[in-house]
Amino acid sequence: MLRLISAASLLALSTAASAQTAVWTQGKAYQPDTTVTVTTPAYPQTNRQDIVERPFGEPVADPYRWLENDVRKDPEVANWVEAQNKVTQGVLDQLPGRAWFRKRIAKLTDYERFGIPRKAGERYFYTYNPGLLNQSQLFVREGWNGEGRLLIDPNNWATDGATALSAYEPSRSGKYVSYEIQDGGTDWKIVKVLDVAIGKVLDDELRWAKYGAGVEWLGDEGFLYARYPATGEKPDFQSLTFNQAIYYHKVGTPQSADRLIFSTPAHKEYGHSLIVSSDEKWAIITSSIGTDSRYEVYRIDLTKGSPATGWKADKIVSGFDNDWNLIDTLGSTAYFRTNADALRYRVVKTDLSAPKPKWTTVVAETEQPIEGASIVGDRLLVNYLKDATSRAEVLSLDGKPLKELALGTLGTASGFFGKPGDSETFYAFTSFAQPATIYRLDLATGAQQVFAQPKTAFDPANYETTQVFYPSKDGTRVPMFIVRKKGQTGPAPTLLWGYGGFDISYTPGFSPSRMAWMEAGGTFVLANLRGGGEYGKAWHDAGRLNNKQNVFDDFAWAGKYLKANGYTTPEGLAIQGGSNGGLLVGAVVNQYPDLVDAANAAVGVMDMLRFDRFTAGRYWVDDYGYPSKEADWRVLRAYSPYHNIRTGVDYPPVLVTTADTDDRVVPGHSFKYTAALQAANPGGAPHLIRIETRAGHGAGKPTDKIIQESADILSFFANYTGLRVPPAP
Repeated sequence: MLRLISAASLLALSTAASAQTAVWTQGKAYQPDTTVTVTTPAYPQTNRQDIVERPFGEPVADPYRWLENDVRKDPEVANWVEAQNKVTQGVLDQLPGRAWFRKRIAKLTDYERFGIPRKAGERYFYTYNPGLLNQSQLFVREGWNGEGRLLIDPNNWATDGATALSAYEPSRSGKYVSYEIQDGGTDWKIVKVLDVAIGKVLDDELRWAKYGAGVEWLGDEGFLYARYPATGEKPDFQSLTFNQAIYYHKVGTPQSADRLIFSTPAHKEYGHSLIVSSDEKWAIITSSIGTDSRYEVYRIDLTKGSPATGWKADKIVSGFDNDWNLIDTLGSTAYFRTNADALRYRVVKTDLSAPKPKWTTVVAETEQPIEGASIVGDRLLVNYLKDATSRAEVLSLDGKPLKELALGTLGTASGFFGKPGDSETFYAFTSFAQPATIYRLDLATGAQQVFAQPKTAFDPANYETTQVFYPSKDGTRVPMFIVRKKGQTGPAPTLLWGYGGFDISYTPGFSPSRMAWMEAGGTFVLANLRGGGEYGKAWHDAGRLNNKQNVFDDFAWAGKYLKANGYTTPEGLAIQGGSNGGLLVGAVVNQYPDLVDAANAAVGVMDMLRFDRFTAGRYWVDDYGYPSKEADWRVLRAYSPYHNIRTGVDYPPVLVTTADTDDRVVPGHSFKYTAALQAANPGGAPHLIRIETRAGHGAGKPTDKIIQESADILSFFANYTGLRVPPAP
């Protein structure tokens, strides 16, 4: 590929005196003593290519396309990354609040964190982190209140702590546990098997699983799992993935002996996942074509066949129209959670042994979406969303309400794992000022006991959460959580966070970095934008495809509300979002630069005209549309962050964050966006990029990297919003 300047010159800084001493004040009146005027070194010179394409007759320049190349393979991109990180660290080193945030976030992170226990046979499996370990460990107990025994410690897998235990699945009796290894944040996983009694790792090693293998055990002999075809000695971190299939693996045999169970070679773009019923009589395969929860569904009668001969898969739902999630089966009666004829979901049942299943409603749709459901013992446990907070209910198997669980207010409940015949279940409850507490629920008596409750380095009672509903640009009522110190009145620098996409609901949860922001006197706000799943399918539809602009307006109007109603200072609004939320931040900075006072766009989708060409990007067309279709392209072109940066606009300070091993949203998105932003206004506010090494889209990131990155972001926010950070320790 043509380069207009040499690789070495990518490291060169401009010698122009004005560029070397560039500062940003923008005439702000609010300048507390704890902020500094940051000297921004000149940005590294970035090669511009003369690339102009004309899709649908419209000229589109893409001068930084070379930054899409894999940083691990292209020396010029690697040099650019090194130069950018050097500039960024030079700015961050000047920020007065950085040392305080680093120490305080570490202290707030140093608490016991338990995963929700999973029962298999008489054994209970759970993850545990005593506080500051880079990776959580896997423990087992003989009986739920027995002594914990360490099974797997991923902290010994890599000297930098960047290799994680990303998932685990016990066999039915608890004899074995499969586990997935995630190295350096990649979406590619390696599956291993451990003998629980003796703690020995077996020779089994399965590769080519991405986004999780979805292991489903059949007894203790083997399991079903999903993987992609082998493409060489090592997986590719940039290319699209196709031809996912379901295999059976027998414990003690090589992966080459695994039996293909299900695939769709005529439709290489389909993805597949499966669930095996608790009694191991049925398997349900769901096939998808994108990120939307729209599936075709297959049933497998596991009693008619064997791993050696295989099984027949019969399609029972066609058309990729609706969401279908198997809850469990009782005999041949299967319970599903679905949004078929129910935009906010319902629970239905059917007879899987019938030639053509007929669906009967068990739990009807209500105004509150059903977030999840499980069968434990002879009860249905249903978790609802009420204005983006959890409400849990126990029902009979015919849908009769029996008891509502007593949960804390304005929080999130999760878990409720179990199977028919169990007498207990475990769940977690968390809120903005309370780390997750794990509870054990006795289904027979209704009694609840604390399984694990962390001690914190702060008093949760000193913080309060308020939920408000504000009008967006078109008048839509949008919910928003405002969290701050109890009794705090008047405006304060505010961190506004949003996502708004892919039918994902964001609910209250604890974050050490957000708590540090509030301890320093700031306010944290979470806006539940359209595009998410907080109110079901209609809420999602209102923020995707040609409705995507609604999400950006919802976020901007949240900021306007916070300023107009005295929650934040006139120049104290920081905005943050990751992945689809990084796109959100980029678009809002472009469209409303005068509203935003500092921004962090994390691992964002920034080039909306080429997103579908890399790794998982092809799946996102359900939310974004197809760049190859003119109608969709024109919508995407109108808001694509990379393509809508304007020369000379006084954009606010922006810190872009990404990682070299992100193979979900490849870092080229962030590289190109940053290069364009720096070129548009080189003497203005700092427009920086922080590129983590040996990290990916977020999952598996070591604790020490999380603490450092959070301190960098919050000190950046504090300096440009006027937050009075306590003196450094």
